Amino acid sequence: MNISARNIFKGTVSSIVKGAVNAEVTITLASGAPIVSIITIGAVERLGLQEGMASSAIIKASTIILGANLHEAKMSARNILCGTVTRVIDGPVSCEVDLEIGGGEVLSAVITHGSAKNLGFAEGDHACAIFKASSVIIGVE
Repeated sequence: MNISARNIFKGTVSSIVKGAVNAEVTITLASGAPIVSIITIGAVERLGLQEGMASSAIIKASTIILGANLHEAKMSARNILCGTVTRVIDGPVSCEVDLEIGGGEVLSAVITHGSAKNLGFAEGDHACAIFKASSVIIGVE
């Protein structure tokens, strides 16, 4: 199956914390960066998720928030991945910003033109991507 989401990161399930309804699943990428997802217990069981198994974290570009100097920021979003801006595609309504986040992985974010103008990102700049754990879909082969 092909999907429209461009942010598909392969990694390994490094932890599963089960609650009554949902589970917190952490996928660690080859670079060592963790991506946290919140999914239902039913999804964990249906996918057969276990620690140590290969999996993918999938994030829509439109759910990602970008910022600068966020290393010490305190916020409720579980996922903060920082890297180097590798491409900016400017449009009249939206802009796409690509970040190299380590290990050759590139994360794409789509933000409004106004936000892109305020941030002023250019190739080579440092930026951080933020997204909620509930925005991460998990896939297995």
